[in-house]
Amino acid sequence: MRAVGRGLLLMLAVFVLSSCQNASQTDSTPPMPPAAGTGSNAAPPAPSAGKPEPKETGKAGVTDWIAFRGPNADGISPETGINKSWSASPPRQLWRQSLSDGGFAGPASAHEMVYIIDHQGNQDVIRAFDLQTGQEKWRYSYEDASGDNYGYSRSTPAIDGETLYAVSRMGRLLSLESKTGKLLWQKDLIAEFGGRRPSWDIAVSPVIDGEKLIVVPGGNNASVVALNKRDGQVIWKGGGSEAPGYATPVVATINGKRQYVCFLAKSVTGVDAENGQVIWRHPWSTSYDVNAATPLVIGDSVFITSGYGTGCAMLDIQGGRVSVRWQNREMKSRFSSPIYYDGHIYGTTEPGELLCMDPNTGRVLWQQRGFEWGGLMGVDGALIVMNGAEGDVVLVERSPVAYKELGRIKPLGGRSWTAPILSRGKLIVRNNDALACLDLKK
Repeated sequence: MRAVGRGLLLMLAVFVLSSCQNASQTDSTPPMPPAAGTGSNAAPPAPSAGKPEPKETGKAGVTDWIAFRGPNADGISPETGINKSWSASPPRQLWRQSLSDGGFAGPASAHEMVYIIDHQGNQDVIRAFDLQTGQEKWRYSYEDASGDNYGYSRSTPAIDGETLYAVSRMGRLLSLESKTGKLLWQKDLIAEFGGRRPSWDIAVSPVIDGEKLIVVPGGNNASVVALNKRDGQVIWKGGGSEAPGYATPVVATINGKRQYVCFLAKSVTGVDAENGQVIWRHPWSTSYDVNAATPLVIGDSVFITSGYGTGCAMLDIQGGRVSVRWQNREMKSRFSSPIYYDGHIYGTTEPGELLCMDPNTGRVLWQQRGFEWGGLMGVDGALIVMNGAEGDVVLVERSPVAYKELGRIKPLGGRSWTAPILSRGKLIVRNNDALACLDLKK
């Protein structure tokens, strides 16, 4: 593969996201297989910014961003009352923390903390920062000595009450106490399920569905695996034997049947949530098997999009049958996931445009240049979109009529493909080198 092809593809950021440990300690429970290494908690460094006065949280209209794609796993925040007057009153940066992974792992937020997987030396480091001040509250480290593959971890942690789940690019699944970073249990998805690492490593984030934790090892009769979230014990293995893609599964009810919509290496597949059986499957091949953008479930239909000139399609699902309502090359999302917001699809596409699409026909309603595969989210009648090439954070009116920019800021600059998140009125963005928090309330 040409170096350029590898460089453009890599960044599967799929994206794409509290008590302070006072001394270093080694956590001995429970062990991984010997080859997988060990993890540890370590005392954090001081934050790189001043400490603003903490504000009251927990009010109506604010919420946490507990996993990839947010509280409802759709890329849309339910918060309201955000500042939309960016030209007159740009959002104030509260803090900034350096990152050393050089990549695209996504942040998540709960318990007044922001969580992200970083990398230092030959170790991945799950880090927890105070949402208000940026002070690091705890960290948990584990070995990843395999070398830079256009950055390191690509996934986003998932927080379920007092527990945090994370998946490394090498297939290590960890369960930690979300407030302290103490290890509860861990698994090697490659070793246990015969999983396969894609060319740019594992990017799929963990998904919580009730008492189940859903992962995508891509093993023999274990493309998808449901685990008990309490202890990691297997509930079922299934989903066929296809290798993983880079997209995170979507929990959905289609035709009255609860299922996981999984964008795998060569297909999009509906997997029965009860037993792991394949309900339906639609072939979808992309260059280098890069199916990375999260599917959109709209009623009993599924929208998919991939880059490298592949395009997009709206699939209508009827039991085990799939029919293509329409298919075109108008949206070619290489890895940033689109959103379905107030009846329309918004997303970034090759070579670097933001566009609005009619989901019924696939017709493009408007498009605007200057976004280079940047991630996006929706909130309070607006889109917040990253200019992936230069790091601009752009506020756009949610409208199918025309592109209307409400303001833009550049808190970090540089390559910024990872989608922003919003938690309790705080906007969290990252580039290759840093994580920043901005106050988005009026």
